[in-house]
Amino acid sequence: MIPFTLPVTPMLARRVPEIPAGMAYEPKWDGFRCVAAVVDGRAQLWSRNGRDLSAYFPELLPALVTTLPTDTVLDGEIVVVVGNRLDFVKLTERIHPAARRIAALAERMPASLVFWDVLAARGTDLRGEPFADRRRQLEALLDGAPAPLFLSPLTTDLRLAQEWFTGFEGAGLDGVVAKPMAASYQPGVRAMLKIKHDREADVVVGAYVLQADTNAARPILGALQLGLYDAAGLLHWVGVAANFSDDMRTATAEMLAELAVAPDSPAWQQHPWSKDQVPDGPRVPGTVNRWNATPAKQVVLLDPMLVCQVGYEHMEGTRFRHTTQFQRWRPDKVPEECTFAQLEEVPTFDLAAILSGGRA
Repeated sequence: MIPFTLPVTPMLARRVPEIPAGMAYEPKWDGFRCVAAVVDGRAQLWSRNGRDLSAYFPELLPALVTTLPTDTVLDGEIVVVVGNRLDFVKLTERIHPAARRIAALAERMPASLVFWDVLAARGTDLRGEPFADRRRQLEALLDGAPAPLFLSPLTTDLRLAQEWFTGFEGAGLDGVVAKPMAASYQPGVRAMLKIKHDREADVVVGAYVLQADTNAARPILGALQLGLYDAAGLLHWVGVAANFSDDMRTATAEMLAELAVAPDSPAWQQHPWSKDQVPDGPRVPGTVNRWNATPAKQVVLLDPMLVCQVGYEHMEGTRFRHTTQFQRWRPDKVPEECTFAQLEEVPTFDLAAILSGGRA
């Protein structure tokens, strides 16, 4: 019997600027946070918000049942591996309402589970135990576990953790997590530390979106729509920036309104984002996709387009993986200078070596 109520909120992490000394370090996996439990011979998966994920990843359940003893709860991450790296976009495609589609995706691009902590084993509550003890129990539970179950690598060597931070990004991971070896498991508390990559880029502001509750008398900025030029001179929508104070949202919306392009104007026809997306063409903001069933109604194109500097963590293909952080306007640069070529190239890394490293 599990000694606490499921689902349980996992322990969280707060961001710090650099890797601290004197702690235990693990890679930061880029996937869906997952609490996995085996109870009475049945496996179940929950997201960090308590959403049942079991139906979306049926291929993971048999391995959990055959590997783990009953009344055991582990903490980890669901990931999808494509080639030699993690692929978050493919992972998001696994969340689908149709059972037939789920079954096909499970066979075509199966998921894996990477674990780094244990909350309960064989009915014993381990949350109050030090992490060092929980890690030993986790290693014993996963000893000899078959794919798709994996043990996340762990080190107490700061220099090795710094190498992981630099090298593992090439396999699709996005940083390092640090935690005290003596710490208990604290559900819902940001008791771990996460260190992620900080980068800067100059981007084109080709459009913007107003907040849903805005009005003509007092427009309120929702987000800037950002673009980068490819080698062929096509402007691709690559993400958004939305980290503005209330005052800045109002002032920026008023400033941008003076540059707004009317849909019936020649400037609208000439804007690189005025047309709907076409196959093999550049991505544009506001178009229909699997996450946006209807076109955005408040995407406003700009003429002239502006340039700003943003902070970002890493790219996912040709898009920023997360919302970028607006830093400042760049009136000294022209949009055509904002290309993909300015972005840092991340060397590839052998993901199989990382996954097998948890066994060492």
